[in-house]
Amino acid sequence: MLINYSNLLVFNKKFTLSPCVTGPYCNRSGFIHRLSVVSFVVIVLGRPISRNWLTNLPLTRRLPSQKRSVSSYTIDFVRMALAADWSPEQRSGVGYMIDCPVSHEWIYRYVARDKANGGTLYRHLRQEHKRHRKGKNSKRSVIPNPVSIDERPAVVNERSRVGDWEVDTMLGKQGSGAIASLLECKSRLYLVQYVPSKTASAVADTIISMLKPYKAHVHTITADNGSEFVEHERVAAELEAQVYFAHPYSALERGQNENSNGLQRQYVPKGSDLSVVTAEVLSAVEKRLNFRPRKCLGFKQSQLVFDEFLENSLIFNRMLYFEVESTTV
Repeated sequence: MLINYSNLLVFNKKFTLSPCVTGPYCNRSGFIHRLSVVSFVVIVLGRPISRNWLTNLPLTRRLPSQKRSVSSYTIDFVRMALAADWSPEQRSGVGYMIDCPVSHEWIYRYVARDKANGGTLYRHLRQEHKRHRKGKNSKRSVIPNPVSIDERPAVVNERSRVGDWEVDTMLGKQGSGAIASLLECKSRLYLVQYVPSKTASAVADTIISMLKPYKAHVHTITADNGSEFVEHERVAAELEAQVYFAHPYSALERGQNENSNGLQRQYVPKGSDLSVVTAEVLSAVEKRLNFRPRKCLGFKQSQLVFDEFLENSLIFNRMLYFEVESTTV
């Protein structure tokens, strides 16, 4: 049988033309059609090529790869982690560490399917909150002798040491008090405590009582320009630390504390009557947040990171004490 080589084409995956080598597979123009790295030959015996010729060819295609199924053990761990209010990314990060690999995108799809089937896993995800606009006519008390965040040591931004804190207050229902929150920048340890009223005196007393047990590990405190921080000098004197103030309407300068406050709102929503929120409830919320794995810490837990630092610091102080004692003797 004779083959009409003028209708013979060599196809690859790129629609480019390249010079044809000498041989029977050249077309009349002296070029061959190339489409990809692995070429295949299509022989058309004296027939014109139709526009949809490619769909009619009996080509052998590679079978699609089988999707990896997620084991029931991994699904149980996903549900357990979501019930503990871990984010899908936190659950995914820890899962790869304990041989339960699954992407956070898969977890989001799993939660969506669960919600469509009447499940409640979606309630453990953070909800999107409204953005707040800058207040044009807001009145703020003048803070005496404020120290700008611009004068804060550069080591604070590096987060290379324990002892730099961010402070804020969260309001509830009008007249029900507030919640004071503190966050340590390196370990992300988060502390909350109820304040009966948002007066400067009450907030200062609360901050001092919260940080007094960690006085040796308090170097700086960064606050916003709220009137509740008017007595910052008393706080600085009691804790032997320096208080710095962020620029107005610059929440990102205290971004870690703001982020943790958003997590805390999952348990104590905005507008709640804080007078009925017991200390036990706030303590449980504090523990739940401090024992969540943090991506920025290599999925370690904030409480364990801070406790490890305290333990190492205690060992160092003991070694230093015995060294001083031995030299004096």
